[in-house]
Amino acid sequence: MARMNMNARPVMPLVAAVQLVCIAPAALFLTSVLVGAGDNPPRFGLAIQSRRLVAWFATHGTVAPLLILLPLAALAVGGATLLQMRRPATFATLVVAWATGTSACILAIVVRHALAN
Repeated sequence: MARMNMNARPVMPLVAAVQLVCIAPAALFLTSVLVGAGDNPPRFGLAIQSRRLVAWFATHGTVAPLLILLPLAALAVGGATLLQMRRPATFATLVVAWATGTSACILAIVVRHALAN
């Protein structure tokens, strides 16, 4: 029977937090694109604010890092963490799995859009 190291800290909650921080800007941007894509010109405050946010991202040159690099990092870290996991699933493990899947979906949307243009 293997001895458990009592000084080992659980890594899964930290990985889950890092992943959520990595995918939050991309999720916010893609949600803003979806909300602002409605009426032309936008009539409601949420659509106007969404378009302003998208314009801000576009003018500051932060779209590529937010839509490609951060979700890619979240996908790599989450995938590596899930492959090395040997313990039963906890809530943090489920969050890591969800964030890994979400980052893969974000990357698929971005790549599809880039190839279409």
